[in-house]
Amino acid sequence: MAIRAQLLAWQWRIYPGNHRHRANLLIHILAVPLFWGGLACLIAAIVGASPWYLVAAAVLIVVAFLLQGVGHKREIQKPEPFLGPDDFVSRFVVEQLITFPRFVLSGNWLRNLRT
Repeated sequence: MAIRAQLLAWQWRIYPGNHRHRANLLIHILAVPLFWGGLACLIAAIVGASPWYLVAAAVLIVVAFLLQGVGHKREIQKPEPFLGPDDFVSRFVVEQLITFPRFVLSGNWLRNLRT
């Protein structure tokens, strides 16, 4: 299993440098809530809601991922390569649920948007 050690600290340390381009910041402010919606749909499907929630979950999560990929291609400082599937999943989920919200609430998102 290739999950980075101290993932939260590592991701927080590099996050502002990987999120400077205005388009990437705007994409993230839209795409992260799409991921949250997809996660909510996934949970609903697991607890017995319509199987269509599973389809919605897949669509929302994939769209969120693809949009953020487009945004990251605009950045001068590219993201670190993934160490494997476990690293990909852990980094993506932690970014969506913890690091990006923290980035916004800390004022760093707005600061980077203005520069």
